[in-house]
Amino acid sequence: MLLKEQALKENFYAKGKFRDLTKTANGDDRAYVDLVKLETLWFNTGTRCNLECEHCYIESSPTNDELVFISLADVNTYLNEIEKLQLGTTKIAFTGGEPFINKDMLPIMHLCLYHGFEVLVLTNAYRAIDKHLEKLSALNKEFPGKITLRVSLDHYSSSIHEQERGDGTFERTLTTIKKLTDLGLNVTIAGRSLSNESRVDALQGYQQLLNDYGTGIEVLNGENIVIFPEMSPTKDVPEITTSCWNILGVHPHQQMCAHERMVVKRKGATHPVVLPCTLIAYDKDFELGITLEESFQRVYLNHPYCAQFCVLGGASCSV
Repeated sequence: MLLKEQALKENFYAKGKFRDLTKTANGDDRAYVDLVKLETLWFNTGTRCNLECEHCYIESSPTNDELVFISLADVNTYLNEIEKLQLGTTKIAFTGGEPFINKDMLPIMHLCLYHGFEVLVLTNAYRAIDKHLEKLSALNKEFPGKITLRVSLDHYSSSIHEQERGDGTFERTLTTIKKLTDLGLNVTIAGRSLSNESRVDALQGYQQLLNDYGTGIEVLNGENIVIFPEMSPTKDVPEITTSCWNILGVHPHQQMCAHERMVVKRKGATHPVVLPCTLIAYDKDFELGITLEESFQRVYLNHPYCAQFCVLGGASCSV
């Protein structure tokens, strides 16, 4: 367990929170989510990344190999299970780390596309992707409209983006976004919510920036962009109870774990495991089995990120 996850556990355990699977610290029934349909299957391609970002919830870095590179054979096993069980899954998505560091990334994408899936790849679009531009263009021509690259752009100002990702990353990332859109690839943006900024202001800022670089990406209407809430291991959040759904006007079926699963391969493990979502990668209490079929079980919201990101934050990685 890495430092942020350890701090998260210690912080909330000290308050008596998130200790019991089915009961909150107050003794109330903990909220849970049942799988409705596996619409999106995520793979973590490995936690190695060419950047080391300040707020990375999974602590990706050039040296973090807690989640090792997923292989073509690993992915193929789960695609075969989707077909065997006739799950009707439509999208295969990839996160990291930086997926384009994984040497199998392009063959994996081709495999998923060949089997008829839409493919979503989360990338920082900084250097690692550059050597794959020609092959990405070819894939896009072979499977038109089936690939989406979601690029992390933490803010429309260089100062805030580079405070997170390092000097020189802003211009290089935007230049790469322009190259990708010029090649005809579908590019969307992933930003971060700032407490002193309205959503309207954020969308206007991003749109002006994308226009300045001639990307052709339209985000003003809220499409082609997701703006995620901040994830903090020290921020106090409430535990979600079964009564919270009606109080908040939120339904369990709106949560990621009602429609998604994520496959990870831990360092030293002989096989991958399936988790309920992309956010809780290190907590082994959230392992749901080795196969997809084993993972189709009730998920209790026994983690701070369930409240912070999903229920109260209203966010989803697959939107």
